[in-house]
Amino acid sequence: MHVREVNSAKVSGIGGFFIRARNPGKMRAWYRDVLGIGRSDDVVWQQAPGPTIFAPYAERSTYFGRQDQSFMLNFRVDNLAAMIEELTATGIHVETRPGEWDNDTGRFARIHDPEGNPIELWEPAA
Repeated sequence: MHVREVNSAKVSGIGGFFIRARNPGKMRAWYRDVLGIGRSDDVVWQQAPGPTIFAPYAERSTYFGRQDQSFMLNFRVDNLAAMIEELTATGIHVETRPGEWDNDTGRFARIHDPEGNPIELWEPAA
């Protein structure tokens, strides 16, 4: 497949991420209350500037945890240790694998939303 370079039309960032949910209101509230995404019932979230990773994985990759999972959200955080402490204090299980997941890109942890979708938390390397 030939990919044509187009200089006049490039994506400038992620404009939205849409997810099906059994209970959209509950999911919106969880993402707002636990991760600070959005305000009240507003679905617009003003992000802090920073890097975004876009990385397709092999179909059989085990990195996501579940074979039927076709995507995984990854959120940047400024202080992963503090975030882990806050999440744990509220009863949210946080998975870390310091020797495996932490690398030159930064430090990583994983949680799951109320419907079981994996969420990766990423503190970029300095």
